[in-house]
Amino acid sequence: MQAILARQFGGPEVLQLAQLPDPAAKQGQVRVRIHAIGVNPYETYMRAGAYAIRPELPYIPGADAAGVIDQIGDDVSGWTTGDRVYISGTAIHKAYGAYAQLAVCNADQVHRLPDRISFAQGAGLFVPYVTAWRALFGRANTRAGDVVMIHGASGGVGGAATQFAAAAGATVIGTAGSAEGLDVVRSQGASHAVNHKDANYLDEITKLTGGRGPDVILEMLANVNLDHDLTVVAPSGRIVVIGNRGRVEIDARKIMTKDVSVFGLALWNIPAEEVRRAHQAIVAGLESGALNPVVGTEMPLKDAARAHQQVMEPGARGKIVLIP
Repeated sequence: MQAILARQFGGPEVLQLAQLPDPAAKQGQVRVRIHAIGVNPYETYMRAGAYAIRPELPYIPGADAAGVIDQIGDDVSGWTTGDRVYISGTAIHKAYGAYAQLAVCNADQVHRLPDRISFAQGAGLFVPYVTAWRALFGRANTRAGDVVMIHGASGGVGGAATQFAAAAGATVIGTAGSAEGLDVVRSQGASHAVNHKDANYLDEITKLTGGRGPDVILEMLANVNLDHDLTVVAPSGRIVVIGNRGRVEIDARKIMTKDVSVFGLALWNIPAEEVRRAHQAIVAGLESGALNPVVGTEMPLKDAARAHQQVMEPGARGKIVLIP
């Protein structure tokens, strides 16, 4: 099979297309013939050797993909060859092993992909949608009637959170940094789309909430925005930090005077039972039509290095997907 290998840590150029032996499903496993692979920002940190999870070299990046089961190991029930699935990690590791034509997964790492959802859409389900579900419902306890502000709502996690929150009856204010991104935000069900590059965007958010502020804020770049979030969040509001790229200075008195809760979230720390519930919510949302992953760019597997450059650029408009 063809796969992307990183033989050393470093820049995008360390990602090289390689020919590897086809893996085989063992007991309790299935093999998936991959049709599409999702690219996530954390994969760039891992490739650079700057992530909490540091693979043994060489390694195959990626945890998000979708395809068709083509081999089933012993003691696996409920699946047949030809079933359409999306995956949540691989048998190699829950955080990598998917940038390949074939991936072996433990049976609990494959999830049914409805016929209405394309493989490219399915490749953007695990990391973004489980993260979004946990942020909204596992951490912030989002309820119908809440006002939810989502930074970077045109990206993978932001778009997933917008869909989940809107389906739950929340009023969503989504931010993006371009006209195209704002169009994506509106198309996902946000009630309001705000350009976070505008100098007065925080004032606009305050006005949209009648001066009260959002009940919930999902933060993708805490080192830039967290202190601003504390300024605009509603009394007794909840802020979930999903992304951060450096140190930040905040006025902690804002947390005190508003009785605000600030939560951290790392996908790999989510309890197994919560992950199971998230996947149940994802499959139900896909089947009902409430969830519709947005694909922004498709490119060949061999262009993984270019995908790693693009995923870190501003102006996200849906998921970047590699096609093996």
